[in-house]
Amino acid sequence: MKNKHSGTVHALLYTLIATLGGLLFGYDTAVISGTVRALEVFFIQPYGLSENAANSLLGRVVSSALLGCIFGGFLGGFLSTKFGRKKGLIFAAVLFLISAIGSAIPELFFLPPGKGNHLFLNAFVIYRVIGGIGVGMASLLSPMYIAEISPAHLRGRLVTLNNFAVIWGVLVVYFVNYGIALQGDDAWLNQVGWRWMFASEIIPAGLFLICLIFIPETPRYLVMSGNPEKAFNILAKINGPNAAGRILNEINSTIAQKSGRLFSYGYKVIITGTLVAVFQQITGINVVVYYAPEIFRNMGAKTDTAFLQTVVIGIINVLASIAALFVVDKIKRKTMLMIGTLGITFFMFALGFSFYFQKLGLPAIIFVIGYAFFFQGTWGCVAWILISEMYPNIIRGRAMGVSVAILWISNYIVSWTFPIMDKSTFLTNLFNKAFSYWIYGAMGLLAFLFIWKMVPETKGKTLEEIENYWKK
Repeated sequence: MKNKHSGTVHALLYTLIATLGGLLFGYDTAVISGTVRALEVFFIQPYGLSENAANSLLGRVVSSALLGCIFGGFLGGFLSTKFGRKKGLIFAAVLFLISAIGSAIPELFFLPPGKGNHLFLNAFVIYRVIGGIGVGMASLLSPMYIAEISPAHLRGRLVTLNNFAVIWGVLVVYFVNYGIALQGDDAWLNQVGWRWMFASEIIPAGLFLICLIFIPETPRYLVMSGNPEKAFNILAKINGPNAAGRILNEINSTIAQKSGRLFSYGYKVIITGTLVAVFQQITGINVVVYYAPEIFRNMGAKTDTAFLQTVVIGIINVLASIAALFVVDKIKRKTMLMIGTLGITFFMFALGFSFYFQKLGLPAIIFVIGYAFFFQGTWGCVAWILISEMYPNIIRGRAMGVSVAILWISNYIVSWTFPIMDKSTFLTNLFNKAFSYWIYGAMGLLAFLFIWKMVPETKGKTLEEIENYWKK
């Protein structure tokens, strides 16, 4: 009993440190939500572009970090296989620090801080891309690290803690952005305030880098890199010596049976895992995360009210993640996803109709809240659990790299196209800004069919037992 309790404490400690990568994932991707209007005024408007060109450029600037996320997904898969999960996380932490400094001061090395103008747009985008690489790596490596170091009976909850950290990072930055926005008027926010929003990321990035020194490498990677003794010691610390021997034998047998080629287990496992990643994005969650203040402004809210309502969404996301922690290892993964898909589909269509018929105000806000709760309580955590546990040991790094990179490609497409649809005079005249929300609702219907027909159940199984499913 003592060993089991001690093992749980060690697994939880290692998980909490790894989840700082998830926190920065949420923080870095959501910090942009408070700066969209300021970036448009500071960087875009001085160029005097046409409506479509300006909207397209704004979409690319806002979603520029996602280009880095795509590369970070591939890079994280390579680094995790070549150098290990821990070293990959350390590299991601360094990138977060560089991005936080450079995004706040894009004129760094050229002009004194605060003296830059719209001509430093490309420098700003480069620093955001660097941060995106860190996000892409952390989004892959944090859940992978947790899944590989967790006991099977706790894996769902511990990986869900990473999603909770992502949502917590989003909520924290909403509060930070709101607090900064209160320090001045719109003119100050458009010239100075947005810099402080990006600079605030320096604190969590530095903490993450320091804490990573104290965690071990995962036992699965240690076995693959020829260190079974170290792997056994870590497994014994977490699972007890008797279970450690059995798990080590299972890991050894799975690694010896197959090559490390990406498709050595066939195509279905790669396609299934990748489609889980894609559907998590194209149902519209990051429109809510990145553009929440803009959505609330479209409903008629003033700037400070829009930021406050965004904080409410962040709180709902946290509550949904807490609820998921209590049920994720009790309810089947597929059941959670199917229930969640029905919820997000309903609320996206409802939000679209509220815009179409101009029934805004409280009903529309409730639809956004309902969507956020259903998504974060199901897809937000379960998709990452599936991606981190679905793939066999020997190909996990490469396969997750592919899936996570395509996840970020999907995210980029959604984030880039939303302002184009939302700000289009043609679509607004026809649909009153409802068009984009109906598109995301339709994707929810496709996601339901996919989960029902293609996704296997993985709850309560060891990673090696899940691997045996794909062998069949």
